[in-house]
Amino acid sequence: MWNLSFTPPEIIEAKVLTTMPADLRRAGPNAWGEANKPGQPVDSFLEGPVFDSLGNLYVTDIPSGRILCITPRLDWRVVAEYDGWPNGMAMHADGSLWIADYRRGILRLDPAAGRVEPVLAHRNSESFKGVNDLVFDAKGSLYFTDQGQTGLHDPTGRVYRLGQDGRLDLLLANVPSPNGIALDSSGHVLFVAVTRGNQVWRAPIMRDGSLTKVAAFQNFFGTSGPDGLAATAQGGLVVAHASLGAAFVLNAAGEVTHLVRSPGGKTVTNLVFRPGSNTLVMTESSTGAILEAQLPAAGPGQASFK
Repeated sequence: MWNLSFTPPEIIEAKVLTTMPADLRRAGPNAWGEANKPGQPVDSFLEGPVFDSLGNLYVTDIPSGRILCITPRLDWRVVAEYDGWPNGMAMHADGSLWIADYRRGILRLDPAAGRVEPVLAHRNSESFKGVNDLVFDAKGSLYFTDQGQTGLHDPTGRVYRLGQDGRLDLLLANVPSPNGIALDSSGHVLFVAVTRGNQVWRAPIMRDGSLTKVAAFQNFFGTSGPDGLAATAQGGLVVAHASLGAAFVLNAAGEVTHLVRSPGGKTVTNLVFRPGSNTLVMTESSTGAILEAQLPAAGPGQASFK
């Protein structure tokens, strides 16, 4: 049951905005592809879309350890390349890009200089399982997921908060594959995509910063599960699904109101709203494409803090 009206979601057809140029693709075996997509050719795997104030779109290319920039004219260029597996990204108020890197933890990138530097590589000398995605709140605290290879067989994935004072709080430690992460438009509710549990969890944030009454907001199906998340201005959520070739639009009650369908490729991994608009931009990783669709719900815009 998708919604209480017992009607199917309205279909929105996404279109291809741009595709990674052939000269940027990396053919041949790579360690990330062999571990995560065995037997499949992987010349790229796009994730982590985020816009800057000039309308440039930044994405990660995980197996090649690259951060790419796509200009408003749809020109592609490599901003940084380093020894890592970058996944989710978030824009800091100072203009730097913060990266959740599976191998290296939380990193910071200066887009102008192309310089990558570490922010947080471990917790109390213990390595992370493999961080995946991140989001800033309005005060500048960073929430991020530590997914690794966890799943229903090993429900020990973690969710952390890094405060501006450097304090690191472990908020959840029992998640079977925490992936995408988002705050609702009020900033008082945390959503976590639980990929291998095929759910999205909803976690109210208390005044002391702890989480309570964590519950399943919506259940899905498929060979993979929910990946990236984007909050809407109306208290809802858009959920990228990594095996169903679509994104699901949820209202504040968790009902599925719309299905944003990929025109090609089933691996819709992550998404972001163009700031101040109802235009949804998605990464389709199996084809190396950037997709775009117009939604009835608008995005809340990027976090702004001091």
